[in-house]
Amino acid sequence: MSKARQLADLGNVYDDGALSNRNLVINGKFEVNQRNDGSSTAVSVGNSYLIDRFNLYTDATAFAVYSATHEIASDAPDGFNKSLKITCTSGGAVPATGEVVFRQKIEGYSSSVLNYGSANGESATVSFWIKASVTGDYGLQFIYYDGTNNNFYVSKYTVNSANTWEYKTVTIPPQTSNPFDNVTNGTGLVVYWDLGEGSDYSGTADAGWTTTYRNGLSGGVKLMENTGATWQITGVQLEVGDTATPFEHRSYGDELARCQRYYSTYEYPNTNARHYGVSDNFGYYQSEVTFPVTMRATPTATQTSAPTYDGCDNVRPQFGGNTGAVFLIDLDGNNKHFYAKDYAYAFDAEL
Repeated sequence: MSKARQLADLGNVYDDGALSNRNLVINGKFEVNQRNDGSSTAVSVGNSYLIDRFNLYTDATAFAVYSATHEIASDAPDGFNKSLKITCTSGGAVPATGEVVFRQKIEGYSSSVLNYGSANGESATVSFWIKASVTGDYGLQFIYYDGTNNNFYVSKYTVNSANTWEYKTVTIPPQTSNPFDNVTNGTGLVVYWDLGEGSDYSGTADAGWTTTYRNGLSGGVKLMENTGATWQITGVQLEVGDTATPFEHRSYGDELARCQRYYSTYEYPNTNARHYGVSDNFGYYQSEVTFPVTMRATPTATQTSAPTYDGCDNVRPQFGGNTGAVFLIDLDGNNKHFYAKDYAYAFDAEL
């Protein structure tokens, strides 16, 4: 009997809030959205984070034949407040080596609980709510790296009724022969939802683990080939075992902190606050910032709002690791009064 089955047999204990930390997916209710304001946004080529921890990847050949938007919608099944909705605004046939996938990358420290590469390797079960305008079979894929090769497993879920919320579960059997290499802060596991792939990447569902890249189904739904098609998802959970348990509702604060390990924002801090002082002989002023949580790795910084200032020329961050940053405010000259205010940065340590 699997661990998940044993836990499920405990009955209402989940409803009482016990047995937490089952869900390896972060932000599965799509409530934390540090990057966007929630308005409908056009999908771009490459790797685009649509919301915290979830991204859409589309290669250039696929992007040349379709366009799409995404938004965080208030339309959701009972028990949830939000969903992520993708709309194909202009569809086209995806080229043979093209792909459009929605995914979450899971850190190796978290995914190592599956114990892949061992005789005691565990099954994994993905559960989620889906609402799509096109019925049929859709591809779902697992990827993990064993130190030599990426390993792939393609499964499927079926949308039975158009534009109707449906609950789906997919169980992936363990990979017992190839041990995890990335028991680190790097990528350990990736879960893909296929939204349109070319023939070179189409495969057969539940045909076993392979080192040949496949992310969709031969004859399956290619959503991005259908102009006007919509696809919505919420309540995403990934857990150890062969049985889906009720969704683990973590608090917003808990979920935000988990997201901030990978991405956080900083504003200094409003129009009434400012750095103010007298320069030293080094020609800059130094201000320290501590991240809300320890980030996965030393992040990159992007200025999202330019400062207003007087007596200085620039505000630039430098890092001492994954716990905080130092802002250097370049000054016009030594021994001079200055101020800097109203600037904002994003810190990115995503996988």
